[in-house]
Amino acid sequence: MKEIVAVDNNWGIGFEGKLLQRIPEDMKRFTKLTTGKVVVMGLNTFESLPGSLPLKDRVNIVLCNEANREKILEGKDVRLCRSLDELMEMLKKYDSDNVFVIGGGSIYRLLLPFCDEAYVTKIDKGYTADTFYPNLDEDDDWEAVSEEGPSYYKGIPFSYVVYRRTRQLSEKYL
Repeated sequence: MKEIVAVDNNWGIGFEGKLLQRIPEDMKRFTKLTTGKVVVMGLNTFESLPGSLPLKDRVNIVLCNEANREKILEGKDVRLCRSLDELMEMLKKYDSDNVFVIGGGSIYRLLLPFCDEAYVTKIDKGYTADTFYPNLDEDDDWEAVSEEGPSYYKGIPFSYVVYRRTRQLSEKYL
C-alpha cells in the first residue's frame, strides 16, 4: 500500500478541511498515479472531492465508523468500511501495489504503518495548517529514494519525493 500527499515546510496538509495549496501539475500527477487503482480515504476527504462524488476510474473506499454520516455515501459508487479490520479484509481483494491512501490526516496516520511507499509533494512554503502528516525525514523507518524538482507554481517551489520503508514493520503494527 502507498500514501500520496502534499505537505508544506512543516508537514502541514490542510486547514479547515481544505488543501493548503492546489497545484494543477500536482493534481495531474495525482490523477496519473491513482487512475485505475484503489483509493482509500476518510469521509471528510470524500466530502471534499468535487461534488462529493467518487474519483472517476478508481475503486473508492471510504473508512467511516460514524453511522449517522454514512447516509452521505448512499447511492454513490463507493465501498464503505466501518473499521480497520473490515478495511484490511476488503483490501485483500486487491494488489497492495495498486492501493493509495489519499487522506485525511487521521487516515494517513492510521494506515502509514501498513504502507511501504509514500509519494510526497513537498511545497517549499509554510502555511497555516491544522492537519499534519508525519515527518518522514525524521522517521528512521523511512528514506527518500527519489526526488524530482523543484518545479514552480505562482513562484512557489515544490518537489516530488518518493519515500520507501527501510525495514519491516514490527509485530505491534501487524
